[in-house]
Amino acid sequence: MHTMWKGAISFGLVNIPIKLFAATENKDIKMRYLHEKCHSPVQYEKICPVCEETVDSKEIVKGYEYEPGKFVVVEKDELDELAGVSDKSIEIIDFIQLEEIDPIFYNRSYFVGPGENGTKSFALLKKAMEDTGKIGLAKFTLRSKEHLAAVRVYKNGLVLETIFYPDEVRNVDHVPGITDEVSLNEKELEMAKQLIEQLTAPFEPEKYEDEYREAVLELINSKISGDEVKVAKEKPKTNVVDLMEALQASINESKGKEPKKKETKKQKETAEKVSDEDKKTKKKKSTAKKKASSS
Repeated sequence: MHTMWKGAISFGLVNIPIKLFAATENKDIKMRYLHEKCHSPVQYEKICPVCEETVDSKEIVKGYEYEPGKFVVVEKDELDELAGVSDKSIEIIDFIQLEEIDPIFYNRSYFVGPGENGTKSFALLKKAMEDTGKIGLAKFTLRSKEHLAAVRVYKNGLVLETIFYPDEVRNVDHVPGITDEVSLNEKELEMAKQLIEQLTAPFEPEKYEDEYREAVLELINSKISGDEVKVAKEKPKTNVVDLMEALQASINESKGKEPKKKETKKQKETAEKVSDEDKKTKKKKSTAKKKASSS
């Protein structure tokens, strides 16, 4: 596994070097958007609608929209200053019972592994938590965000689960249609309970699978084997040199002139030879003409 975070778990005066590894992975089938006409991937550019130009990432700043169309710009160094220097520490602030945290608070899971020289202290913390049945409630900073997290025993190791802060979980009372003022039929309620008991079974995660994802993969593989593959067209390449030559030729033609061709070495030698022969012929004719006039 790829180490995504290095630091330490601390509680009281105890400090345990650890590493974090992503415990889950998204296996959704990723599709790309293609142009239906030529099946080329569609590109998305950051364009300013006012300046009508593509914006480079270096020209982008962060801003908070406090009113429609009105922003306050917040610089990166200002945010860094507020965040402070990360101490790379997962600080356990309380030990609690696992049942006290409702599953709605859980966000993302990370495997926790011992860091250098931390194997013994890591094992000690795991065993102590296992024997007491407690989990650690901690705070730490990951990717410039302060997280609340639960550290608990998982099989033969530890797992850290980031959890939402209370104000990040919406109030269920705001869901439309929920009310306690509903009259229930006792006979119907007993039948519902009976049905639940009949469908009750031990949780065996390996027997569940994403049937839709498997069906999509099967469809994709059948299209590949059936030669239903679409090949994206390549963008035409413009040869600047050829274009310039073509333009120059057009200009010369419009002036009624033929573009001068470059002579080859052989053509040049032949021309020089013809020129020398012409000179000799002219010299002979001149000598003969002088003799005839003197006689």
